[in-house]
Amino acid sequence: MAAHISRLVRIGCHQKILSCQVVSRCSVPVISQCAPAVCVLQVRYPSSKHFNPKFRKLRRKKVMKIDLPDYGKVMKDRNMSADEKHKQMKEDKIPPPRIFQERPINISCTSAIFEPFVPPEGDGKSSFLSTEGVKQKYTEFEKKGKSFMALRKVRQFEDDFDTKDFAQQAQDILMEAQKCLEDVRGNKNRLHELVSEKGYVEMVFGLENKTFRWGFVESIEPPRVTHVRTTEVLGKDNLYAQVTVRMHTKQILAIYDRFGRLMYGSETIPKDCLEYVVFEKHIANVYGQWRVHGKIIPDWMPPREPLIKTYRVPKFEPLEELEEDTSSSTSVEKQDKGTSVQTAA
Repeated sequence: MAAHISRLVRIGCHQKILSCQVVSRCSVPVISQCAPAVCVLQVRYPSSKHFNPKFRKLRRKKVMKIDLPDYGKVMKDRNMSADEKHKQMKEDKIPPPRIFQERPINISCTSAIFEPFVPPEGDGKSSFLSTEGVKQKYTEFEKKGKSFMALRKVRQFEDDFDTKDFAQQAQDILMEAQKCLEDVRGNKNRLHELVSEKGYVEMVFGLENKTFRWGFVESIEPPRVTHVRTTEVLGKDNLYAQVTVRMHTKQILAIYDRFGRLMYGSETIPKDCLEYVVFEKHIANVYGQWRVHGKIIPDWMPPREPLIKTYRVPKFEPLEELEEDTSSSTSVEKQDKGTSVQTAA
Protein backbone atom coordinates (compact mmCIF):
# COMPACT_ATOMS: atom_id res chain seq x y z
CA MET A 1 0.00 0.00 0.00
CA ALA A 2 2.91 2.29 0.69
CA ALA A 3 4.23 1.68 -2.83
CA HIS A 4 0.82 2.56 -4.22
CA ILE A 5 0.78 5.83 -2.31
CA SER A 6 4.30 6.80 -3.39
CA ARG A 7 3.34 5.99 -6.96
CA LEU A 8 0.36 8.32 -6.67
CA VAL A 9 2.46 11.08 -5.25
CA ARG A 10 5.22 10.63 -7.86
CA ILE A 11 3.16 9.85 -11.02
CA GLY A 12 -0.48 10.74 -10.48
CA CYS A 13 -0.16 14.48 -10.41
CA HIS A 14 -3.37 14.87 -12.36
CA GLN A 15 -5.27 12.71 -9.90
CA LYS A 16 -3.77 14.70 -7.02
CA ILE A 17 -5.00 17.95 -8.55
CA LEU A 18 -8.44 16.50 -9.11
CA SER A 19 -8.57 15.36 -5.52
CA CYS A 20 -7.57 18.83 -4.39
CA GLN A 21 -10.42 20.38 -6.35
CA VAL A 22 -12.87 18.05 -4.68
CA VAL A 23 -11.45 18.81 -1.26
CA SER A 24 -11.70 22.58 -1.76
CA ARG A 25 -15.50 22.36 -2.02
CA CYS A 26 -15.79 20.93 1.46
CA SER A 27 -16.14 23.00 4.63
CA VAL A 28 -13.59 20.99 6.65
CA PRO A 29 -10.27 19.33 5.83
CA VAL A 30 -11.11 16.09 3.97
CA ILE A 31 -8.91 13.19 2.98
CA SER A 32 -9.11 12.66 -0.79
CA GLN A 33 -10.18 9.40 -2.31
CA CYS A 34 -6.89 9.02 -4.27
CA ALA A 35 -4.77 9.36 -1.13
CA PRO A 36 -7.03 8.55 1.82
CA ALA A 37 -4.21 8.39 4.35
CA VAL A 38 -1.77 11.19 3.37
CA CYS A 39 -3.12 13.87 1.01
CA VAL A 40 -4.77 16.30 3.51
CA LEU A 41 -5.48 19.88 2.35
CA GLN A 42 -6.04 22.72 4.87
CA VAL A 43 -8.66 25.13 3.58
CA ARG A 44 -8.52 28.84 4.53
CA TYR A 45 -11.57 31.05 4.31
CA PRO A 46 -11.70 34.87 4.13
CA SER A 47 -11.53 36.24 7.70
CA SER A 48 -13.83 38.96 9.13
CA LYS A 49 -10.82 40.75 10.58
CA HIS A 50 -9.66 44.00 9.09
CA PHE A 51 -6.42 43.86 7.14
CA ASN A 52 -4.99 46.68 9.26
CA PRO A 53 -5.06 45.84 13.01
CA LYS A 54 -3.99 49.39 13.94
CA PHE A 55 -7.41 50.74 14.91
CA ARG A 56 -8.86 47.51 16.20
CA LYS A 57 -10.02 48.98 19.53
CA LEU A 58 -11.79 51.88 17.85
CA ARG A 59 -13.53 49.58 15.40
CA ARG A 60 -14.70 47.46 18.30
CA LYS A 61 -16.19 50.50 20.03
CA LYS A 62 -18.27 51.33 16.96
CA VAL A 63 -20.55 48.40 17.77
CA MET A 64 -22.52 48.52 21.01
CA LYS A 65 -24.53 45.62 22.33
CA ILE A 66 -27.90 46.63 23.72
CA ASP A 67 -30.01 44.43 25.94
CA LEU A 68 -33.51 44.91 24.62
CA PRO A 69 -36.29 44.63 27.21
CA ASP A 70 -38.70 41.77 27.18
CA TYR A 71 -41.84 43.63 26.14
CA GLY A 72 -44.04 40.64 26.85
CA LYS A 73 -42.84 40.61 30.45
CA VAL A 74 -43.29 44.36 30.72
CA MET A 75 -46.92 44.14 29.62
CA LYS A 76 -47.46 41.27 32.02
CA ASP A 77 -45.99 43.20 34.95
CA ARG A 78 -48.35 46.10 34.33
CA ASN A 79 -51.37 43.93 35.01
CA MET A 80 -49.88 42.31 38.13
CA SER A 81 -50.96 43.24 41.62
CA ALA A 82 -48.54 44.30 44.35
CA ASP A 83 -48.50 40.84 45.96
CA GLU A 84 -47.88 39.15 42.62
CA LYS A 85 -45.00 41.53 41.89
CA HIS A 86 -43.50 40.82 45.32
CA LYS A 87 -43.76 37.08 44.67
CA GLN A 88 -42.23 37.45 41.21
CA MET A 89 -39.31 39.47 42.60
CA LYS A 90 -38.64 36.69 45.13
CA GLU A 91 -38.63 34.10 42.36
CA ASP A 92 -36.24 36.22 40.27
CA LYS A 93 -34.06 36.80 43.38
CA ILE A 94 -34.37 40.57 43.09
CA PRO A 95 -33.87 42.40 46.42
CA PRO A 96 -36.57 44.88 47.46
CA PRO A 97 -35.85 48.56 46.67
CA ARG A 98 -34.15 50.51 49.42
CA ILE A 99 -35.73 53.68 50.77
CA PHE A 100 -33.09 56.37 51.24
CA GLN A 101 -33.93 58.87 53.97
CA GLU A 102 -30.61 60.70 53.96
CA ARG A 103 -30.73 64.46 53.52
CA PRO A 104 -27.96 66.54 51.97
CA ILE A 105 -25.89 68.66 54.35
CA ASN A 106 -24.68 72.14 53.47
CA ILE A 107 -21.80 73.30 55.66
CA SER A 108 -21.46 76.76 54.12
CA CYS A 109 -24.26 78.05 56.39
CA THR A 110 -26.50 76.93 59.23
CA SER A 111 -30.11 75.90 58.80
CA ALA A 112 -31.66 78.35 61.29
CA ILE A 113 -31.11 81.42 63.45
CA PHE A 114 -29.69 80.28 66.79
CA GLU A 115 -30.61 82.28 69.89
CA PRO A 116 -32.62 84.86 67.91
CA PHE A 117 -32.87 88.41 69.18
CA VAL A 118 -36.31 89.37 70.55
CA PRO A 119 -37.17 92.94 69.54
CA PRO A 120 -38.86 94.91 72.32
CA GLU A 121 -42.50 95.77 71.79
CA GLY A 122 -43.09 99.31 70.56
CA ASP A 123 -39.60 99.65 69.11
CA GLY A 124 -39.40 102.52 66.64
CA LYS A 125 -42.38 104.31 68.21
CA SER A 126 -41.48 104.89 71.85
CA SER A 127 -38.88 107.53 72.74
CA PHE A 128 -35.91 107.03 75.06
CA LEU A 129 -37.46 109.34 77.67
CA SER A 130 -40.66 107.28 78.02
CA THR A 131 -41.02 104.32 80.40
CA GLU A 132 -41.08 101.86 77.52
CA GLY A 133 -37.86 103.31 76.14
CA VAL A 134 -36.12 102.96 79.53
CA LYS A 135 -37.25 99.31 79.76
CA GLN A 136 -35.86 98.62 76.30
CA LYS A 137 -32.47 100.03 77.25
CA TYR A 138 -32.43 97.98 80.47
CA THR A 139 -33.16 94.68 78.68
CA GLU A 140 -30.48 95.47 76.08
CA PHE A 141 -27.83 95.90 78.81
CA GLU A 142 -28.78 92.50 80.26
CA LYS A 143 -28.22 90.73 76.92
CA LYS A 144 -24.95 92.46 76.10
CA GLY A 145 -22.82 90.06 78.19
CA LYS A 146 -23.20 87.11 75.77
CA SER A 147 -22.76 89.41 72.81
CA PHE A 148 -19.39 90.64 74.15
CA MET A 149 -18.19 87.05 74.63
CA ALA A 150 -19.27 86.12 71.11
CA LEU A 151 -17.63 89.29 69.76
CA ARG A 152 -14.29 88.18 71.24
CA LYS A 153 -14.53 84.88 69.35
CA VAL A 154 -15.29 86.73 66.11
CA ARG A 155 -12.24 88.97 66.62
CA GLN A 156 -10.04 85.90 67.00
CA PHE A 157 -10.66 85.27 63.29
CA GLU A 158 -11.18 88.92 62.22
CA ASP A 159 -8.86 91.28 64.03
CA ASP A 160 -10.30 94.45 62.48
CA PHE A 161 -13.98 93.63 63.11
CA ASP A 162 -15.83 96.74 64.33
CA THR A 163 -19.57 96.79 65.04
CA LYS A 164 -20.06 100.38 63.83
CA ASP A 165 -18.35 99.80 60.51
CA PHE A 166 -20.04 96.43 60.08
CA ALA A 167 -23.52 97.93 60.60
CA GLN A 168 -23.09 100.21 57.59
CA GLN A 169 -21.51 97.39 55.56
CA ALA A 170 -24.45 95.11 56.42
CA GLN A 171 -26.95 97.74 55.27
CA ASP A 172 -25.15 98.04 51.93
CA ILE A 173 -25.23 94.24 51.50
CA LEU A 174 -28.98 94.15 52.18
CA MET A 175 -29.70 97.05 49.82
CA GLU A 176 -27.78 95.40 46.98
CA ALA A 177 -29.46 92.03 47.60
CA GLN A 178 -32.94 93.55 47.47
CA LYS A 179 -32.06 95.45 44.30
CA CYS A 180 -30.92 92.18 42.70
CA LEU A 181 -34.38 90.72 43.31
CA GLU A 182 -35.70 92.80 40.40
CA ASP A 183 -34.01 90.30 38.06
CA VAL A 184 -33.51 87.02 39.91
CA ARG A 185 -32.36 85.00 36.90
CA GLY A 186 -29.82 87.53 35.74
CA ASN A 187 -28.42 88.19 39.24
CA LYS A 188 -28.53 84.60 40.54
CA ASN A 189 -24.78 84.27 41.04
CA ARG A 190 -24.51 87.65 42.73
CA LEU A 191 -27.44 86.82 45.03
CA HIS A 192 -25.68 83.66 46.21
CA GLU A 193 -22.68 85.82 47.13
CA LEU A 194 -24.85 88.23 49.15
CA VAL A 195 -27.43 85.82 50.62
CA SER A 196 -26.96 82.46 52.31
CA GLU A 197 -28.61 79.28 51.01
CA LYS A 198 -31.33 79.50 53.66
CA GLY A 199 -32.03 83.18 53.04
CA TYR A 200 -32.00 82.78 49.24
CA VAL A 201 -34.97 80.40 49.31
CA GLU A 202 -36.95 82.75 51.56
CA MET A 203 -36.20 85.87 49.49
CA VAL A 204 -36.95 84.36 46.08
CA PHE A 205 -40.10 82.49 47.16
CA GLY A 206 -43.22 83.78 45.40
CA LEU A 207 -41.44 86.06 42.90
CA GLU A 208 -41.88 83.75 39.91
CA ASN A 209 -43.96 85.33 37.10
CA LYS A 210 -44.06 88.61 39.03
CA THR A 211 -42.47 92.03 38.62
CA PHE A 212 -40.56 93.29 41.65
CA ARG A 213 -39.76 96.99 42.09
CA TRP A 214 -37.78 98.23 45.07
CA GLY A 215 -36.05 101.48 45.96
CA PHE A 216 -34.16 102.94 48.92
CA VAL A 217 -35.14 106.48 49.95
CA GLU A 218 -33.27 107.33 53.18
CA SER A 219 -32.20 106.10 56.61
CA ILE A 220 -34.35 107.35 59.47
CA GLU A 221 -31.85 106.07 62.06
CA PRO A 222 -28.28 104.85 61.52
CA PRO A 223 -27.97 101.05 61.55
CA ARG A 224 -26.53 99.42 64.66
CA VAL A 225 -25.58 95.95 65.84
CA THR A 226 -27.89 94.63 68.56
CA HIS A 227 -26.97 90.95 68.86
CA VAL A 228 -23.88 88.76 68.27
CA ARG A 229 -23.77 84.98 68.64
CA THR A 230 -21.38 82.16 67.67
CA THR A 231 -21.97 78.44 67.53
CA GLU A 232 -20.07 75.21 66.82
CA VAL A 233 -21.23 72.72 64.18
CA LEU A 234 -19.76 69.20 63.87
CA GLY A 235 -16.69 70.20 65.87
CA LYS A 236 -15.15 72.86 68.08
CA ASP A 237 -13.04 74.32 65.27
CA ASN A 238 -16.01 74.74 62.89
CA LEU A 239 -17.44 78.08 64.03
CA TYR A 240 -20.29 80.16 62.63
CA ALA A 241 -21.09 83.73 63.63
CA GLN A 242 -24.44 85.50 63.39
CA VAL A 243 -24.85 89.26 63.84
CA THR A 244 -28.25 90.95 64.11
CA VAL A 245 -28.41 94.50 62.74
CA ARG A 246 -31.24 96.93 63.41
CA MET A 247 -32.18 99.07 60.39
CA HIS A 248 -34.79 101.82 60.38
CA THR A 249 -35.17 103.08 56.81
CA LYS A 250 -37.67 104.51 54.34
CA GLN A 251 -38.26 102.29 51.29
CA ILE A 252 -40.45 101.91 48.21
CA LEU A 253 -41.81 98.49 47.30
CA ALA A 254 -44.21 97.43 44.55
CA ILE A 255 -45.09 93.95 43.28
CA TYR A 256 -46.99 93.39 40.03
CA ASP A 257 -48.50 90.12 38.86
CA ARG A 258 -48.00 88.57 35.41
CA PHE A 259 -50.87 90.66 34.01
CA GLY A 260 -49.19 93.92 35.10
CA ARG A 261 -51.69 94.63 37.88
CA LEU A 262 -50.48 95.98 41.21
CA MET A 263 -50.56 93.32 43.93
CA TYR A 264 -48.76 94.98 46.83
CA GLY A 265 -47.26 98.34 47.77
CA SER A 266 -46.74 101.41 45.61
CA GLU A 267 -43.93 102.89 43.50
CA THR A 268 -44.75 106.45 44.59
CA ILE A 269 -45.54 106.21 48.32
CA PRO A 270 -42.50 105.41 50.54
CA LYS A 271 -42.98 103.61 53.85
CA ASP A 272 -41.00 103.42 57.08
CA CYS A 273 -39.45 99.98 57.62
CA LEU A 274 -37.97 98.76 60.88
CA GLU A 275 -36.03 95.54 60.25
CA TYR A 276 -33.88 93.21 62.31
CA VAL A 277 -31.70 91.42 59.77
CA VAL A 278 -29.41 88.52 60.68
CA PHE A 279 -26.05 88.23 58.89
CA GLU A 280 -24.00 85.04 59.04
CA LYS A 281 -20.44 84.08 58.25
CA HIS A 282 -18.51 80.83 58.40
CA ILE A 283 -15.66 82.40 60.34
CA ALA A 284 -13.62 79.17 60.40
CA ASN A 285 -13.43 79.38 56.60
CA VAL A 286 -10.70 81.65 55.24
CA TYR A 287 -12.88 82.59 52.24
CA GLY A 288 -16.08 83.07 54.25
CA GLN A 289 -18.25 86.16 53.65
CA TRP A 290 -20.91 88.00 55.59
CA ARG A 291 -24.25 87.20 53.96
CA VAL A 292 -27.92 87.86 54.67
CA HIS A 293 -29.27 84.86 56.57
CA GLY A 294 -32.78 85.91 57.58
CA LYS A 295 -35.05 88.44 59.27
CA ILE A 296 -36.51 88.40 62.75
CA ILE A 297 -40.26 89.00 62.76
CA PRO A 298 -41.61 89.42 66.33
CA ASP A 299 -44.93 87.98 67.44
CA TRP A 300 -46.35 91.39 68.37
CA MET A 301 -45.87 92.71 64.84
CA PRO A 302 -49.21 93.46 63.08
CA PRO A 303 -50.06 91.28 60.05
CA ARG A 304 -49.18 92.50 56.58
CA GLU A 305 -51.66 93.71 54.04
CA PRO A 306 -53.06 90.86 51.93
CA LEU A 307 -51.99 90.55 48.30
CA ILE A 308 -54.50 91.63 45.68
CA LYS A 309 -54.81 88.65 43.35
CA THR A 310 -56.29 88.49 39.88
CA TYR A 311 -58.84 85.75 39.24
CA ARG A 312 -60.61 84.56 36.15
CA VAL A 313 -64.39 85.05 36.27
CA PRO A 314 -65.95 81.59 35.99
CA LYS A 315 -68.84 80.93 33.59
CA PHE A 316 -71.81 79.32 35.33
CA GLU A 317 -74.55 77.39 33.53
CA PRO A 318 -78.07 78.53 34.37
CA LEU A 319 -79.90 76.34 36.85
CA GLU A 320 -83.03 74.48 35.73
CA GLU A 321 -85.04 75.59 38.76
CA LEU A 322 -84.46 79.23 37.92
CA GLU A 323 -85.55 78.63 34.33
CA GLU A 324 -88.77 77.01 35.55
CA ASP A 325 -89.40 79.91 37.94
CA THR A 326 -88.89 82.47 35.19
CA SER A 327 -91.22 80.57 32.82
CA SER A 328 -93.91 80.33 35.49
CA SER A 329 -93.57 84.03 36.33
CA THR A 330 -93.96 84.98 32.65
CA SER A 331 -97.13 82.83 32.38
CA VAL A 332 -98.57 84.46 35.52
CA GLU A 333 -97.83 87.92 34.09
CA LYS A 334 -99.63 87.03 30.84
CA GLN A 335 -102.70 85.84 32.81
CA ASP A 336 -102.73 89.05 34.83
CA LYS A 337 -102.57 91.10 31.64
CA GLY A 338 -105.49 89.08 30.16
CA THR A 339 -107.68 89.64 33.21
CA SER A 340 -106.86 93.34 33.26
CA VAL A 341 -107.86 93.64 29.59
CA GLN A 342 -111.20 91.86 30.28
CA THR A 343 -112.00 94.12 33.23
CA ALA A 344 -111.24 97.20 31.11
CA ALA A 345 -113.59 95.95 28.40
